[in-house]
Amino acid sequence: PPGLVGLSLSYALSLTGLLSGLVSSFTQTEAMLVSVERLEEYSCDLPQEPQGQPLQLGTGWLTQGGVEFQDVVLAYRPGLPNALDGVTFCVQPGEKLGIVGRTGSGKSSLLLVLFRLLEPSSGRVLLDGVDISQLELAQLRSQLAIIPQEPFLFSGTVRENLDPRGLHKDRALWQALEQCHLSEVITSMGGLDGELGEGGRSLSLGQRQLLCLARALLTDAKILCIDEATASVDQKTDQLLQQTICKRFANKTVLTIAHRLNTILNSDRVLVLQAGRVVELDSPATLRNQPHSLFQQLLQSSQQGVPASLGGR
Repeated sequence: PPGLVGLSLSYALSLTGLLSGLVSSFTQTEAMLVSVERLEEYSCDLPQEPQGQPLQLGTGWLTQGGVEFQDVVLAYRPGLPNALDGVTFCVQPGEKLGIVGRTGSGKSSLLLVLFRLLEPSSGRVLLDGVDISQLELAQLRSQLAIIPQEPFLFSGTVRENLDPRGLHKDRALWQALEQCHLSEVITSMGGLDGELGEGGRSLSLGQRQLLCLARALLTDAKILCIDEATASVDQKTDQLLQQTICKRFANKTVLTIAHRLNTILNSDRVLVLQAGRVVELDSPATLRNQPHSLFQQLLQSSQQGVPASLGGR
């Protein structure tokens, strides 16, 4: 009968839609499973750089926070100019060192070597007199804290981003948030179990930077590295960052790659890089008053609105 034919056609049309959705879901599931396989491969099967015989040091081996670069040479690829060309300097425990220079001068390369993301061609880096090339990567990086230029947050709760390994109690987490002027914001989001969204999209850029600072506070590291963290934030957030760093890291070593040069004028010393070499190293006041110093030129350029010290390696 015509009625049954129409009913059959109607169900057949809906069936094709269901089959299309099934195929689409199967394809998405397969793609996601490939991502899981890759994550497992990267975390479990990917070989690390040869470690040799790492030193067996206790968990509290870094007690002072001294940093020393000894004639460090770094090239990103054979045939390219050296990103760092015989860099030598020493940072005393608890010292605040500002690092400045024009684009491509080697500022970020210093941190890449310090965290052993890149191995230098020659020279060595010492932390409290210990050669970092003799340490396991996890052993080294667990003693360092960093606030990157682009704040790194992942999908999950505030708690998971602040304390990924679950080492701290809620009281310590709230204390870190309070010190970074974020307690009210996090409370309005539902507290420590509030969802941040992918990349921390629930927060503004400045708030993401402050959350990264709170995470650094919880590590209790002796050395804090700041890689142009204030380059993209407003003046108010910049001031909050500087106040918290000045107060909470008063007795710790701080290495600051500066975009806004006014943020490092209160540093103990300023390291000026040019073409991968250390050209000036002294107090900000001395370099500022030194005729024809590169630091003075950079400072004048920044005051005139010329981006003399923007980013780069």
